[in-house]
This record gives sequence, C-alpha cells and structure tokens, in this order.
Amino acid sequence: MNRPDVVLCDYGAGNLRSVSAAFARAGATTVVSTDPAEVLEAPLAVIAGVGHVESAARGLQQVAAALRERAARERPTLGICVGMQLLFDESEEGGRGLGLLRGPVRRLRARRVPHMGWNSLELRRESVLLEGLDEADVYFAHSYAAEPTNGLAVAEVEHDGRIVAAVEQHALAGVQFHPERSGSAGARVLENVLRWSRNA
Repeated sequence: MNRPDVVLCDYGAGNLRSVSAAFARAGATTVVSTDPAEVLEAPLAVIAGVGHVESAARGLQQVAAALRERAARERPTLGICVGMQLLFDESEEGGRGLGLLRGPVRRLRARRVPHMGWNSLELRRESVLLEGLDEADVYFAHSYAAEPTNGLAVAEVEHDGRIVAAVEQHALAGVQFHPERSGSAGARVLENVLRWSRNA
C-alpha cells in the first residue's frame, strides 16, 4: 500500500470526514489514524478539530509524542480550528495543548460569541499557506482563539477587534477557519498546504 499524502489524527473530532474529502478534492490521498508511526512518517499530519479543547487534548494523547517528534524533525504539521489551538499552550477553555507554539488561547472578547460565519482574511506578512488569498472570505466557527507571540501570525480578521486567523512557524502551521467549509478559497488553502508539505 502506498503511503498517504496526509494523515488526519483521529481523536474523535466530528469533521474528519469532511476534511478528508476536501483534501481528496485537492488531489491528496488521506488516512485517518491513531497510529503514532503513521502520524510521524506522513508527508503531512493534520489536527482537524471541532469542539472542546480539553476533551480534544485528551483524545490526542495517543499521538501527542509523535506530533512533538514531527515538530522536532521539522516535518509539516497543520492544525485546523481547535487543531490550531492545540498547537499552543494553555487554553481558557480548559486543558493544555501540545505546547509547540508559544502563546495562550483565550475566549473571544467580542459582542457576538461564537464568531460564526464568513470573514475576510487580512495577510500580515508573506505566507506559504495563504498565497493568493489576501482579502479572501473564509468560514469561521469558534469561541476561543490563539494569541501567539510576535511573528507567528500571518493573517488576521476583524471581529470586534483583531483575531489571529492563521499562523506559520517553520514546519508548523495553523488556520482558525475551516478550509473544508470555505469554498474555492478553502480549496486554494489546501492546495497550498499540500505543495508546502511536498516541498519540505
């Protein structure tokens, strides 16, 4: 059996099927796995999440060591929504993430929480993942967001203040929005992600 392009870390998240289908439309072969060896060796590992950070972190424990080893080896890893938050440290929602990126995860300080629906990306610096997507509309559904240390954020959106929409650091990247629900802009993100992982 050929090695898949993408391994989706299985920790019980409800959107794994839709994320897998979106990657397939982008031309990738995918597998959903709890096998640390598969997670470690795949060209791209994806933490695709919805729901509660604390329960997601518990579900991710089986492959957490493999994800940390990937980071140490600078093998590409992408977090989506809660999966992006899990790349960071402690969350106000409860529990701890992987601690691969510096900064807290805090509840949104906005009049409308959750932040739900379409919003326009504003690129803050050059981005491999978001190439060609400045001012693109993408879909959000979240009540918490990472507040990374300086230099990690590559895009923000406006929602009663600035919210970090995407981060990149070496072989780690995350998007707070849902590419699998973001139409043509989301498809472009996943195509960029696959090209990034193949060139790593």
